[in-house]
Amino acid sequence: MISRSEYEARLRELTRAHTTSTVNEGCVECQGCRGCVGCTFCRDGERLVRCHFCVGCADCSDSAHCRGCTGCIACQHCIACTRCAQSAYLVQCSHLTGCSYCFGCVGLTGKEFHILNQPYDRSTYFAITRKLARELGLSG
Repeated sequence: MISRSEYEARLRELTRAHTTSTVNEGCVECQGCRGCVGCTFCRDGERLVRCHFCVGCADCSDSAHCRGCTGCIACQHCIACTRCAQSAYLVQCSHLTGCSYCFGCVGLTGKEFHILNQPYDRSTYFAITRKLARELGLSG
């Protein structure tokens, strides 16, 4: 039998060990990464799992070509996003699921071509975001 205090102490230790681990397992050509598993060609990532070509991301899994994202799952080509899932081509978004081509959006599901949670037609979306990305220093 495990007592409550023993359980809590062991859980704290497991959590500490996980968050401070710097060992990468099964990674290929990753540079500056810490605590990653099964990643390829990532840079400066922390606790990534099965990510590819991601840069400066943390706590993401099954994502590719993302930059500066945290806690994203199955995302591609996202920049500076937080806790998004199954989405692509997002910029500075958080808590999106199943979205694509969104910029500065929060909490959307299944949307595309949105800026600050407002819908735009495809050509207007690209015209506005091209300018915004430049002004925010996110292009290139």
